[in-house]
Amino acid sequence: MIINFEEIEEAILPQFHGGEKKFRTRMITDQYNKIQRGRLEPGASIGMHTHHADSEILYVLEGTGTVLYDGGEEAVEAGVCHYCPKGHAHSLINSGDKDLIFFAVIPQQ
Repeated sequence: MIINFEEIEEAILPQFHGGEKKFRTRMITDQYNKIQRGRLEPGASIGMHTHHADSEILYVLEGTGTVLYDGGEEAVEAGVCHYCPKGHAHSLINSGDKDLIFFAVIPQQ
């Protein structure tokens, strides 16, 4: 199955999970996974949230940012993968000066 994100309508989610500015995403969801390409402009973030029933795999395609994870900080950049297992909390912040673009998979339970 091919997923062409350019053919998927972009959703704009202001202050997603209590974050700053807008989170822009193109995603598909079925009973097994949520698959998305997300974009955060400079200064935008996805707020801290816990994955109670699922996990998340996030791969940075472009830009730089910071992940807050279990009380610590992780620098992310293009080519880096961040994993948030079930039961853990994280936040993603675009701390760079260009858009932070990432690919994420959230398996559905």
